[in-house]
Amino acid sequence: MEVFEAIRQAKPKKLLVIADGSRPNRPEEAERCAVTRAIIDRVDWKCEVLKNYSDINLGPRKRISSGLKWVFDTVEEAIIFEHDCFPHPTFFRFCEELLDYYRQEDRVMAINGQNDQFGRRRGDSSYYFSRYFHCWGWATWSRAWKHYDVDLQSWSTVAKGELLHNIFKSQNDVDYWSNILQETYEKKIDTWDYQWLFACWERNGLIVNPNVNLTSNIGFGSLAENTVCDSRDSLYANMKTKEMIFPLKHPQLLTYNQAADRFTQKTVFNPSLITRARSKISRTLGIRSI
Repeated sequence: MEVFEAIRQAKPKKLLVIADGSRPNRPEEAERCAVTRAIIDRVDWKCEVLKNYSDINLGPRKRISSGLKWVFDTVEEAIIFEHDCFPHPTFFRFCEELLDYYRQEDRVMAINGQNDQFGRRRGDSSYYFSRYFHCWGWATWSRAWKHYDVDLQSWSTVAKGELLHNIFKSQNDVDYWSNILQETYEKKIDTWDYQWLFACWERNGLIVNPNVNLTSNIGFGSLAENTVCDSRDSLYANMKTKEMIFPLKHPQLLTYNQAADRFTQKTVFNPSLITRARSKISRTLGIRSI
């Protein structure tokens, strides 16, 4: 309900809703699905509501990828939320302005809401460009999504080339992402988002990252699909959001912020033993910093 209330405050003119079906081995999920879908019937503002519901459980990989295909077969651009991602009110304006600003700039492929820099400001603009995509509230265009391939058909060829070596200077990072993408290609990981990250990398794409955190994942816990740990055990649970100041100040150059991306790689995706130890100490002491 919290996320729906945030959407209600934004009052979008069109709302596209994707839902998976319950798992047959978990009979209690059928009622939860019904309760969740009923929330959408509470739309009480002028809004066109389009629904794409699955009668069976497809899982994250098939359901989210097929749902987003439906979205971008229907509209040219969209702001995307999963049920457990809570936005700051200024997130919507941030996305709307940048969806317009970069509509014709093919190299810009997505707009993030999450900032994972823990107070570190990157440049003097309202946002910076990153190689990394975060799915906790984001936006993109159909012109970018057309490059998405849930099956990673080009990976077997790309894996033999220099793409990852050109992106990462560390062999450790190359190995990390090679393993992730290989397991995704082999369908050992039931996900949809690594494929989108790969699509952006293949095209040397830029991803907008706000210089303040605009979205928060409030879905950590035992009922979650991925974020199953206790919210007290993750620095990324229930992150505080902050107001984006307008008018936006745009970066002068279309280029990655290397320092920010190095920080993201070593903290979010492939933390060292030292970083993990520091994070554990921070959690124990109640300090939300890295």
